[in-house]
Amino acid sequence: MAAPRLSGAFAPAVTPFTPSLEVDFDAYAAHCLWLQRHGAGLAIFGTNSEANSLSLAERMMLLDRLSGRGIDLSRTLPGTGGCALPDTVALSRHALLHGCAGVLVLPPFFYKGVSDDGLFAYYSELIERVADANLRLFLYHIPAFSGVPISLGLIERLARHYPDQIAGVKDSNGDWANIEAMLRNFPQLSIFPASESFLTRAMPLGAAGCISATINVNPAAISALCANWAAPGAAAAQQQVDRIRQIFQKYPMIAALKWAIGHGRGQQQWQVQRPPLSPLSAQQQASLRAELAAAGFAMAALEQP
Repeated sequence: MAAPRLSGAFAPAVTPFTPSLEVDFDAYAAHCLWLQRHGAGLAIFGTNSEANSLSLAERMMLLDRLSGRGIDLSRTLPGTGGCALPDTVALSRHALLHGCAGVLVLPPFFYKGVSDDGLFAYYSELIERVADANLRLFLYHIPAFSGVPISLGLIERLARHYPDQIAGVKDSNGDWANIEAMLRNFPQLSIFPASESFLTRAMPLGAAGCISATINVNPAAISALCANWAAPGAAAAQQQVDRIRQIFQKYPMIAALKWAIGHGRGQQQWQVQRPPLSPLSAQQQASLRAELAAAGFAMAALEQP
Protein backbone atom coordinates (compact mmCIF):
# COMPACT_ATOMS: atom_id res chain seq x y z
CA MET A 1 0.00 0.00 0.00
CA ALA A 2 1.31 3.45 -0.93
CA ALA A 3 2.16 5.80 1.92
CA PRO A 4 -0.24 8.72 2.46
CA ARG A 5 0.73 11.78 0.44
CA LEU A 6 2.53 14.28 2.65
CA SER A 7 0.88 17.69 2.84
CA GLY A 8 0.61 20.86 4.90
CA ALA A 9 2.93 23.53 6.27
CA PHE A 10 6.38 22.36 7.39
CA ALA A 11 8.82 24.53 9.33
CA PRO A 12 12.58 24.20 8.84
CA ALA A 13 12.87 24.49 12.60
CA VAL A 14 15.61 26.89 13.66
CA THR A 15 18.26 25.49 16.00
CA PRO A 16 19.05 27.35 19.26
CA PHE A 17 22.60 27.37 20.59
CA THR A 18 24.07 28.13 23.98
CA PRO A 19 26.63 30.96 24.35
CA SER A 20 29.32 28.26 24.06
CA LEU A 21 27.81 27.19 20.69
CA GLU A 22 26.38 23.88 21.89
CA VAL A 23 22.87 22.94 20.77
CA ASP A 24 20.34 24.02 23.41
CA PHE A 25 18.21 20.90 23.28
CA ASP A 26 15.55 21.96 25.76
CA ALA A 27 14.85 25.16 23.83
CA TYR A 28 14.93 23.22 20.56
CA ALA A 29 12.45 20.58 21.70
CA ALA A 30 10.13 23.24 23.13
CA HIS A 31 10.16 25.13 19.83
CA CYS A 32 9.46 21.97 17.81
CA LEU A 33 6.57 21.04 20.08
CA TRP A 34 5.18 24.59 19.87
CA LEU A 35 5.29 24.41 16.07
CA GLN A 36 3.40 21.13 15.99
CA ARG A 37 0.81 22.38 18.48
CA HIS A 38 0.18 25.30 16.11
CA GLY A 39 -0.46 23.04 13.13
CA ALA A 40 2.95 22.76 11.47
CA GLY A 41 5.01 19.77 10.52
CA LEU A 42 8.77 19.82 11.06
CA ALA A 43 11.37 19.98 8.28
CA ILE A 44 14.22 19.75 10.78
CA PHE A 45 17.84 20.10 9.65
CA GLY A 46 16.96 22.42 6.80
CA THR A 47 18.69 25.53 5.52
CA ASN A 48 17.20 27.76 8.20
CA SER A 49 18.05 25.14 10.82
CA GLU A 50 21.75 25.82 10.21
CA ALA A 51 21.91 22.14 9.27
CA ASN A 52 25.27 22.43 7.57
CA SER A 53 26.68 23.85 10.80
CA LEU A 54 25.59 20.69 12.64
CA SER A 55 27.67 17.53 12.80
CA LEU A 56 26.38 14.12 11.80
CA ALA A 57 26.38 13.09 15.47
CA GLU A 58 24.44 16.20 16.50
CA ARG A 59 21.71 15.59 13.94
CA MET A 60 21.32 11.99 15.07
CA MET A 61 21.32 12.98 18.74
CA LEU A 62 18.65 15.63 18.21
CA LEU A 63 16.34 13.23 16.40
CA ASP A 64 16.92 10.54 19.04
CA ARG A 65 16.01 12.94 21.84
CA LEU A 66 13.03 14.53 20.08
CA SER A 67 11.33 11.15 20.03
CA GLY A 68 11.06 11.31 23.82
CA ARG A 69 9.58 14.82 23.97
CA GLY A 70 6.11 14.28 22.56
CA ILE A 71 7.05 15.19 18.98
CA ASP A 72 5.04 13.46 16.25
CA LEU A 73 7.86 12.12 14.10
CA SER A 74 5.38 10.97 11.45
CA ARG A 75 5.00 14.71 10.69
CA THR A 76 8.75 15.25 10.57
CA LEU A 77 10.87 15.52 7.42
CA PRO A 78 14.56 15.67 8.35
CA GLY A 79 17.16 17.05 5.98
CA THR A 80 19.71 14.31 5.36
CA GLY A 81 21.57 15.51 2.27
CA GLY A 82 25.28 16.21 2.26
CA CYS A 83 28.35 16.00 0.09
CA ALA A 84 29.45 12.58 1.38
CA LEU A 85 27.16 9.79 0.21
CA PRO A 86 27.86 7.57 3.29
CA ASP A 87 26.74 10.40 5.59
CA THR A 88 23.51 10.87 3.64
CA VAL A 89 22.86 7.12 3.76
CA ALA A 90 23.47 7.01 7.52
CA LEU A 91 21.21 9.99 8.25
CA SER A 92 18.46 8.65 6.00
CA ARG A 93 18.52 5.21 7.62
CA HIS A 94 18.43 6.87 11.03
CA ALA A 95 15.34 8.90 10.07
CA LEU A 96 13.59 5.75 8.89
CA LEU A 97 14.33 4.02 12.19
CA HIS A 98 12.40 6.82 13.91
CA GLY A 99 9.38 6.56 11.60
CA CYS A 100 9.84 9.98 10.00
CA ALA A 101 7.55 10.90 7.12
CA GLY A 102 10.46 11.04 4.69
CA VAL A 103 13.83 12.64 4.12
CA LEU A 104 14.63 15.92 2.38
CA VAL A 105 17.84 15.48 0.42
CA LEU A 106 20.08 18.23 -0.90
CA PRO A 107 22.23 17.32 -3.89
CA PRO A 108 25.96 16.99 -3.15
CA PHE A 109 26.87 20.65 -3.38
CA PHE A 110 30.64 21.16 -3.30
CA TYR A 111 31.40 20.24 -6.90
CA LYS A 112 29.68 22.54 -9.39
CA GLY A 113 28.72 21.89 -12.99
CA VAL A 114 27.92 18.24 -12.33
CA SER A 115 25.71 16.47 -14.84
CA ASP A 116 22.22 15.10 -14.38
CA ASP A 117 23.80 11.67 -14.90
CA GLY A 118 26.05 12.31 -11.91
CA LEU A 119 23.15 13.45 -9.75
CA PHE A 120 21.04 10.49 -10.86
CA ALA A 121 23.89 8.20 -9.80
CA TYR A 122 24.07 9.90 -6.39
CA TYR A 123 20.36 9.59 -5.64
CA SER A 124 20.23 6.09 -7.11
CA GLU A 125 23.11 4.95 -4.89
CA LEU A 126 21.38 6.51 -1.89
CA ILE A 127 18.15 4.63 -2.55
CA GLU A 128 19.91 1.33 -3.24
CA ARG A 129 22.14 1.60 -0.16
CA VAL A 130 19.35 2.58 2.23
CA ALA A 131 17.51 -0.44 0.80
CA ASP A 132 14.27 0.17 2.66
CA ALA A 133 10.86 0.00 1.02
CA ASN A 134 9.63 2.65 3.47
CA LEU A 135 12.04 5.30 2.16
CA ARG A 136 10.22 8.41 0.93
CA LEU A 137 12.73 10.80 -0.61
CA PHE A 138 12.04 14.48 -1.24
CA LEU A 139 14.45 16.23 -3.60
CA TYR A 140 15.67 19.65 -2.47
CA HIS A 141 16.03 22.24 -5.25
CA ILE A 142 17.82 25.28 -3.83
CA PRO A 143 20.36 26.34 -6.47
CA ALA A 144 20.99 29.77 -4.92
CA PHE A 145 22.67 27.99 -1.98
CA SER A 146 23.73 24.62 -3.39
CA GLY A 147 24.80 25.80 -6.84
CA VAL A 148 23.48 22.44 -8.08
CA PRO A 149 19.98 22.60 -9.58
CA ILE A 150 17.52 19.72 -9.65
CA SER A 151 16.25 19.78 -13.23
CA LEU A 152 12.84 18.68 -14.44
CA GLY A 153 14.59 16.00 -16.50
CA LEU A 154 16.33 14.61 -13.42
CA ILE A 155 13.07 14.54 -11.47
CA GLU A 156 11.33 12.70 -14.31
CA ARG A 157 14.11 10.12 -14.57
CA LEU A 158 14.30 9.47 -10.83
CA ALA A 159 10.51 9.26 -10.48
CA ARG A 160 10.34 6.81 -13.38
CA HIS A 161 13.06 4.54 -11.99
CA TYR A 162 12.02 4.81 -8.32
CA PRO A 163 8.27 5.52 -8.26
CA ASP A 164 7.86 4.20 -4.72
CA GLN A 165 10.79 6.11 -3.24
CA ILE A 166 10.74 9.52 -4.96
CA ALA A 167 7.90 11.19 -3.06
CA GLY A 168 8.25 14.90 -3.76
CA VAL A 169 10.28 18.06 -4.22
CA LYS A 170 10.94 21.19 -2.21
CA ASP A 171 11.42 24.04 -4.69
CA SER A 172 13.33 26.88 -3.06
CA ASN A 173 14.25 28.66 -6.28
CA GLY A 174 11.46 31.22 -5.95
CA ASP A 175 10.63 30.99 -9.66
CA TRP A 176 6.90 30.57 -10.21
CA ALA A 177 7.39 29.21 -13.75
CA ASN A 178 9.52 26.36 -12.40
CA ILE A 179 7.09 25.61 -9.57
CA GLU A 180 4.20 25.54 -12.04
CA ALA A 181 6.14 23.24 -14.37
CA MET A 182 6.81 20.82 -11.50
CA LEU A 183 3.14 20.82 -10.51
CA ARG A 184 1.94 20.20 -14.06
CA ASN A 185 4.55 17.58 -14.94
CA PHE A 186 4.60 15.58 -11.69
CA PRO A 187 1.06 15.39 -10.26
CA GLN A 188 2.00 12.15 -8.49
CA LEU A 189 4.60 13.94 -6.35
CA SER A 190 4.20 16.16 -3.29
CA ILE A 191 5.52 19.52 -4.48
CA PHE A 192 6.32 22.03 -1.74
CA PRO A 193 7.15 25.63 -2.68
CA ALA A 194 9.52 27.20 -0.16
CA SER A 195 7.34 30.25 0.44
CA GLU A 196 3.78 30.66 1.66
CA SER A 197 3.46 33.50 -0.85
CA PHE A 198 2.78 30.92 -3.58
CA LEU A 199 0.01 29.05 -1.75
CA THR A 200 -3.15 30.41 -3.37
CA ARG A 201 -1.56 29.99 -6.81
CA ALA A 202 0.06 26.62 -6.18
CA MET A 203 -2.60 24.76 -4.18
CA PRO A 204 -5.21 24.80 -7.01
CA LEU A 205 -2.59 23.11 -9.22
CA GLY A 206 -2.04 20.35 -6.67
CA ALA A 207 0.75 21.64 -4.45
CA ALA A 208 1.14 19.72 -1.20
CA GLY A 209 1.63 22.82 0.96
CA CYS A 210 4.85 24.70 1.69
CA ILE A 211 8.12 24.31 3.57
CA SER A 212 8.86 27.87 4.60
CA ALA A 213 11.27 29.65 6.94
CA THR A 214 8.60 31.94 8.35
CA ILE A 215 6.48 29.05 9.57
CA ASN A 216 8.96 29.21 12.48
CA VAL A 217 7.21 32.38 13.67
CA ASN A 218 3.80 32.25 11.97
CA PRO A 219 2.78 28.56 12.03
CA ALA A 220 -0.93 28.82 12.76
CA ALA A 221 -1.75 31.32 10.01
CA ILE A 222 0.30 29.54 7.34
CA SER A 223 -1.02 26.10 8.33
CA ALA A 224 -4.58 27.44 8.17
CA LEU A 225 -3.98 28.87 4.69
CA CYS A 226 -2.61 25.53 3.48
CA ALA A 227 -5.79 23.84 4.69
CA ASN A 228 -8.27 26.54 3.65
CA TRP A 229 -6.79 28.00 0.45
CA ALA A 230 -10.13 27.70 -1.37
CA ALA A 231 -12.29 29.11 1.46
CA PRO A 232 -13.80 32.59 1.58
CA GLY A 233 -11.23 34.93 3.02
CA ALA A 234 -8.25 33.05 1.61
CA ALA A 235 -7.13 36.04 -0.46
CA ALA A 236 -7.05 38.25 2.63
CA ALA A 237 -5.22 35.54 4.58
CA GLN A 238 -2.69 35.28 1.77
CA GLN A 239 -2.06 39.03 1.88
CA GLN A 240 -1.50 38.93 5.64
CA VAL A 241 1.02 36.07 5.61
CA ASP A 242 2.74 37.72 2.64
CA ARG A 243 3.11 40.94 4.59
CA ILE A 244 4.84 39.18 7.46
CA ARG A 245 7.12 37.21 5.15
CA GLN A 246 8.10 40.34 3.22
CA ILE A 247 9.21 41.96 6.47
CA PHE A 248 11.43 39.03 7.42
CA GLN A 249 12.88 38.82 3.91
CA LYS A 250 14.43 42.27 4.33
CA TYR A 251 16.87 40.86 6.89
CA PRO A 252 19.25 37.90 7.09
CA MET A 253 16.52 35.27 7.48
CA ILE A 254 17.98 32.99 10.15
CA ALA A 255 19.11 35.89 12.31
CA ALA A 256 15.71 37.59 11.97
CA LEU A 257 13.81 34.43 12.90
CA LYS A 258 16.01 33.82 15.91
CA TRP A 259 15.64 37.41 17.08
CA ALA A 260 11.84 37.24 16.75
CA ILE A 261 11.59 33.97 18.67
CA GLY A 262 13.92 35.20 21.39
CA HIS A 263 12.10 38.54 21.64
CA GLY A 264 8.70 36.87 21.79
CA ARG A 265 9.80 34.43 24.49
CA GLY A 266 12.05 36.74 26.45
CA GLN A 267 15.00 34.44 25.73
CA GLN A 268 17.73 36.53 24.15
CA GLN A 269 20.07 33.54 23.93
CA TRP A 270 18.05 32.51 20.86
CA GLN A 271 20.09 35.02 18.87
CA VAL A 272 23.25 32.90 19.06
CA GLN A 273 24.37 31.49 15.71
CA ARG A 274 27.34 29.35 14.86
CA PRO A 275 30.04 31.16 12.88
CA PRO A 276 30.24 32.32 10.19
CA LEU A 277 26.62 33.48 10.70
CA SER A 278 25.98 36.49 12.92
CA PRO A 279 23.00 37.92 14.84
CA LEU A 280 21.18 41.07 13.80
CA SER A 281 22.76 44.39 14.66
CA ALA A 282 21.05 46.63 17.21
CA GLN A 283 19.81 48.82 14.35
CA GLN A 284 18.39 45.82 12.50
CA GLN A 285 16.68 44.59 15.66
CA ALA A 286 15.01 47.94 16.23
CA SER A 287 13.90 48.15 12.61
CA LEU A 288 12.47 44.62 12.59
CA ARG A 289 10.67 45.22 15.89
CA ALA A 290 9.06 48.38 14.50
CA GLU A 291 8.00 46.77 11.23
CA LEU A 292 6.42 43.77 12.94
CA ALA A 293 4.56 46.03 15.36
CA ALA A 294 3.26 48.15 12.47
CA ALA A 295 2.00 44.98 10.77
CA GLY A 296 0.14 43.95 13.93
CA PHE A 297 2.24 40.81 14.28
CA ALA A 298 1.48 39.32 17.69
CA MET A 299 4.84 38.43 19.16
CA ALA A 300 2.98 37.27 22.28
CA ALA A 301 1.83 34.27 20.25
CA LEU A 302 5.36 32.91 20.60
CA GLU A 303 4.96 32.15 24.30
CA GLN A 304 6.99 29.31 25.76
CA PRO A 305 5.11 26.06 25.07
